[in-house]
Amino acid sequence: MQRAAFYILYPFLLLISFLPFSFLYFLSNCISFSLYHLIGYRRKMIKRNLLLSFPDLNDYERNKIEKRFYTHMCDIFIEMIKSMSISIQSINKRFKVNNMGLLTQFPKNNRSVIIICGHYASYEWMLFLAKEFGVSTYGIYTPLSNKYFDKLVKDIRIKHSADLISRYHTIDTIKEHQNKNHVAVYGFAADQSPHPKNKTYWRQFMGNNVPVFTGAERLAVKYNIPVVYADIKRVKRGYYEVDFKLISKFPNKSSKNEITDKFFNMLQEAIYRDPSQYLWSHNRYKHLKIKS
Repeated sequence: MQRAAFYILYPFLLLISFLPFSFLYFLSNCISFSLYHLIGYRRKMIKRNLLLSFPDLNDYERNKIEKRFYTHMCDIFIEMIKSMSISIQSINKRFKVNNMGLLTQFPKNNRSVIIICGHYASYEWMLFLAKEFGVSTYGIYTPLSNKYFDKLVKDIRIKHSADLISRYHTIDTIKEHQNKNHVAVYGFAADQSPHPKNKTYWRQFMGNNVPVFTGAERLAVKYNIPVVYADIKRVKRGYYEVDFKLISKFPNKSSKNEITDKFFNMLQEAIYRDPSQYLWSHNRYKHLKIKS
């Protein structure tokens, strides 16, 4: 069944990827309208996330963010399909880095580096910068249950010299790289909602007490890998820019949870700057701890 679904959809997705951006964004508008007004895709989830994150806004203001988010979500989906055939020249025009030197200083000094970001703006296109980093580049990802679509997503993400590491193999892979003195760039989208355990770190995110992942920090501290935040901004539709911001040059000298806290503080600043660019369709408050 998975195989049949893939082979039916793949030719249509590939064909769509060759269409011009102007038509693709018209298609995105149509999909967005349908999801918002007709289907109500995850409306309750999105409304709850926005209410918890922006309790001081009125209904009109939150609804405005919600509608803009649906357009953004569909744009990201369309841009991912476009990535099946997009050239690196087109990516370089649409996805610019303002201060590449802040990142590349570390590989030039024989040090690996961790890029950490949230599911914000065009996080998918970050991997297309791999050649500019000058060293092996890996994105940490969660495999899809459909192995055929999983392979398609992997092929899209690695088509411009990057590679992927399953989050289930991240620790062993980075350990192996460190033992072999393999210098690399590792990309983490680190704002997921983990299942709470005894040692889980809880902190405030958008005014709510939630469990957060600390895996990127723990690896950075263990191997003293510098950590850089990717502050991605949407300039206009289909165009983005990135400012790298140093979180820690020597993580082994940082205090516990310092790196994680800095990351979430920077991500929150980006969300407050433009809330519509965050991925509100995911259950960000699945394990919310209610104040007693």
